[in-house]
Amino acid sequence: MLTTEFVQLALLIGSGSIFFLFVVLGIVLKITTTAFPKIVRFKDEQYYKDPSTGDNRPFPSLEDEPTLKLSVIVPAFDEEKRLPIMLDECMEYLEARARKEKDFTYEVIIVSDGSRDRTVDVAMKYVEKYGVEKLRVLALVQNRGKGGAVRMGMLSSRGQFLLFADADGATKFADYGKLERSMMELSGSEWKRDALAIGSRAHLEEEATAQRTFFRTILMHGFHMLVWTFAVKKIRDTQCGFKLVTRSAARKLFQVMHVERWAFDVELLFIAQSYNIPIEEVAVNWTEIEGSKLTPFWSWLQMGRDLMLIWFRYAIGAWQLRKEHSN
Repeated sequence: MLTTEFVQLALLIGSGSIFFLFVVLGIVLKITTTAFPKIVRFKDEQYYKDPSTGDNRPFPSLEDEPTLKLSVIVPAFDEEKRLPIMLDECMEYLEARARKEKDFTYEVIIVSDGSRDRTVDVAMKYVEKYGVEKLRVLALVQNRGKGGAVRMGMLSSRGQFLLFADADGATKFADYGKLERSMMELSGSEWKRDALAIGSRAHLEEEATAQRTFFRTILMHGFHMLVWTFAVKKIRDTQCGFKLVTRSAARKLFQVMHVERWAFDVELLFIAQSYNIPIEEVAVNWTEIEGSKLTPFWSWLQMGRDLMLIWFRYAIGAWQLRKEHSN
């Protein structure tokens, strides 16, 4: 039988070892990471191609004054099969709005995230059809991850309001109207005010759980628990790929965001909450589309690791927020 004193000593040594490891890890992370991300943009990523002239034209900057009402950012990695379905629905909606409302101007930026298939070629067919004022392709030289692709698209946009939407078309694009109404209430239609209106599938959770395997359900609940514990407590669905931000908020969020893979949504919302930016979840229609790049176990394991690192790096000051943006 182990004595009480021995057990207490073992717990003390174990706790001390864990504390020491966290201290060492904190020191290493603070030394080896930068407080603010260094955003690298290759020369070829600074231009978009105009197929009508064959010229390469420079992308604008997020720091410029907006010249359009809406920018739609579509991150796409090897999406030659699913992208046309999404773009057909997206462009049909946007064109109908533009014909009906004279002040509704828009652009769609398809960000090919180092795609290895014909994603860029497929996207360029739509550019040829609609013209570069309405649709542009940003071809990243190498794969950055979904978060990195969304950020590069945001930094190249012209809109007062900026939406990023997944290339799989899982969310019906007409639900943009719901986000728009929420955004108008949050921002008063003013792009200089900070606000986020984000699509949410939380209302579908019970139905989705019934269709998932027990293993995937356990992973989902485990991920939600990690999000609540380490990052974002007030948002039920952080991962829906349908989020609308004002240009002012985008300038603050995407300049300081570090995570470029699947967990980038969580860091984005963590930063927004830290800045006290108003956020509203909006229920949207969502359908699971075949061909997802997300593999349940390994992707969620990576996201769980990133979640804890997000919390830890901000807690020790390895990553920092710009004080002038805090309210």
